[in-house]
Amino acid sequence: MPRDAISKVIMQLMAQLQWPAAVGARGLSWLWKRSRRVAVAAVVVVAVVKVRAYVQKQQRRKRWEAAGQDVVVLHMFVRGKNLPNLSPFVLKLETYLRMADIKYEVDYEEPMGSKGKSPWITLNGQDLADSQFVMEHLASKFNKDFSSHLSREEKATAHALRIMLENNTLWGLAYWRYVQDGGRAILTGMYVPFFVRLSLTAFVRHFKKLIWMQGMGRHSPHDIEYLCKQDLAALATHLGDKDFLMGDKPTEVDCAVFGFLCQLMYASAGSPYARMLETDFPNLRSYCLRVKDKFWPDWNACLDPPQPVS
Repeated sequence: MPRDAISKVIMQLMAQLQWPAAVGARGLSWLWKRSRRVAVAAVVVVAVVKVRAYVQKQQRRKRWEAAGQDVVVLHMFVRGKNLPNLSPFVLKLETYLRMADIKYEVDYEEPMGSKGKSPWITLNGQDLADSQFVMEHLASKFNKDFSSHLSREEKATAHALRIMLENNTLWGLAYWRYVQDGGRAILTGMYVPFFVRLSLTAFVRHFKKLIWMQGMGRHSPHDIEYLCKQDLAALATHLGDKDFLMGDKPTEVDCAVFGFLCQLMYASAGSPYARMLETDFPNLRSYCLRVKDKFWPDWNACLDPPQPVS
């Protein structure tokens, strides 16, 4: 992927944090008090940039529509160095597309959707956001239901396990990644332009605030580790010696669990959670490798840079 395109991706993500807009507003106010001509000129320049961005987006949309009928355009962050993506939700959705054998193309230029989240998709000119909603829409459209053989109780269990990981354990991982590790896993795990690296402090501060507001960040590191270990223990206990989470066949929940566990195995070196998979929950590690072998035979080719097959 071209480096300038990657820079655009990172800048769009930074724009989602909203602090650049606040800084710009204050700067314009300061400029207006000192030179109205310069301030007007600055507004004109911004307008030109906005128009140019609009034109570029329309051009991108033409490319997405050219993908073809019933071809999913998957909008996502750039590839990682050790795993296909450092977002568990991107990896979740892409694994589902492979499980369902749905044809798709990848777009890195506009990773953030209408909800300010990644991934999202374009399908036949329609935009859909949120990995779970996307999966449910695709399941209905393409008649793909990998949980049809499960009982109501089993479906409820699968739902509860997914929610546990995505709404609780995830915040523990985020605390380690952005607070304890200071964002270094991101810097070493994917290509990040130099000028964005200079903004890392503000980027990390934003996530630290989010984690605090969610509640996980109010605990001590020891307590957070304890809570997440309890989650992983529950997951490992339910998995037992089964091939997949709900039995001998993979289901939709495996996509979510795999996407999350990959973050621990391949993008959390030095974290207590990576050690847990090695020492406390080896069945989760084996499970992750099993799903990887089944749905990601081209895993090494999906890294940045691509790696030779070992």
